[in-house]
Amino acid sequence: MPKSYRLHKATEFAAVINLRCQTNGNLIQIYMRPNEFEYARLGLIVSKRIERSAVKRNKIKRILRETFRKNRFYDQTIKMDWVMRLRRPVPRNELKKLAAETQLLMLQLQQCHG
Repeated sequence: MPKSYRLHKATEFAAVINLRCQTNGNLIQIYMRPNEFEYARLGLIVSKRIERSAVKRNKIKRILRETFRKNRFYDQTIKMDWVMRLRRPVPRNELKKLAAETQLLMLQLQQCHG
């Protein structure tokens, strides 16, 4: 993903989180906020406190980015900032469940906002 499609600054993350347009799942929490750009942007929060292994944190981030990439071109997804926060450790056998839950929660948020 190009750098322009990512959130970088703490103020950008805080703006999305403070809007309180969110949904929660068993593994992940997703926040959403409209932006002024012609494309969707993504911010990921995968805390070291929750997932100790750097290899596993990076794997989770890859899964979340890929799920976002596949779903970002729907009409409601465009012009949105998204922040995805991991809520609890993800066992190896639940990585596919993480992708499915992320996609479902993104759809729920789009319907809520649209």
